[in-house]
Amino acid sequence: MIGDLFDQIGGRSAVEAATALFYDKVLHDDNLRHFFEQVDMAHLHYQQTMFITMLLGGRVFTGKSIHDAHARSRDHGLNDAHFDLFLKYFRAALEEVGVKPENAEKVMKHLEKKRGAVLGP
Repeated sequence: MIGDLFDQIGGRSAVEAATALFYDKVLHDDNLRHFFEQVDMAHLHYQQTMFITMLLGGRVFTGKSIHDAHARSRDHGLNDAHFDLFLKYFRAALEEVGVKPENAEKVMKHLEKKRGAVLGP
């Protein structure tokens, strides 16, 4: 069950910690850093934490649609290769905060399902 996965990975504290590590990794990657120029990273961290929490059944997300949230990035060339890097870094961040690899894989499957909404027209 999805809500169980949220608890299994360590709940909100694990999601917050993984999100912080994730953005640290992303901002150090020359292929991804440019997507975050002039972005309020504190706000983005909060929104991403809320989104992942919602995705895993922990609460309701009240932010922009995932498609609308990525419009600027699509305008700047966001593509499948970038999405793959994001997934790679988020999985690594989850495992670094202690999420078991099998649970990290389950989270990745939920995130992969959002590829079309992020990248689509």
